Amino acid sequence: MADAEPAPPPQRIPRPPLAEPGPPPPWASLPVERRSGFTIDRVRAALTTPFDPAFRPGRPIGGQPRQSAVLAAVFDEGGETRIVLTRRASHLRNHRSEVSFPGGRVDPGETLVEAALREAWEEVGITPGSVDVIGMLSPLVTFSSGALINPFVGVLPTRPSIRVNAAEVERAFDVSLTDLLLTGVHWSERWHFGGEPRDMYFFDLPGDIVWGATARLIWELLVRVTGSAPEPEPGTGAPR
Repeated sequence: MADAEPAPPPQRIPRPPLAEPGPPPPWASLPVERRSGFTIDRVRAALTTPFDPAFRPGRPIGGQPRQSAVLAAVFDEGGETRIVLTRRASHLRNHRSEVSFPGGRVDPGETLVEAALREAWEEVGITPGSVDVIGMLSPLVTFSSGALINPFVGVLPTRPSIRVNAAEVERAFDVSLTDLLLTGVHWSERWHFGGEPRDMYFFDLPGDIVWGATARLIWELLVRVTGSAPEPEPGTGAPR
């Protein structure tokens, strides 16, 4: 009896007809020792961007994007850093079935960090007091919802005891940074928005494809921890 075909990933990727293959990841040519063995200390050393834990955003004015915050929760297991991800519920209005970090909009009066920790508690049961927020990745605005995502990285003392909130999350899982760096897991595509090219990032995981804002944030984290850097655009000196 033949093995059953694995179910296709549930993510719907709105790939435009003129999508082109993108560049290889910056870490593609690194030796294996720089693509494995990522301890928490190594991750801490890579996250040097300062942030204000007491910052409270004001109410958006005019065309300003609404503020949201996410938590990239990491923990050590067997000398390898692992990162917690979720698959959003299929009945949600936005980003349904997409892989993401726990997170959501900032409530009035909350700091960005408080919002990220609250959302992680509500969605997957990570206790706020157990998280040591060590740094921040680059904020970005999502294409579909226009929200400004403020991404924080937080260290957990041990593997978390996950409690999935089915109203928001369909699945929670974790993956090691080393596995994300394996050959063939990542690829990129060049999409065009209003005539402007933009590189889109993807990670092929068992049963899921990570893409969009979450893939962009994972890509940045991996660039930082490996010490690699994207090649500049021809003639501009700016990274792709």
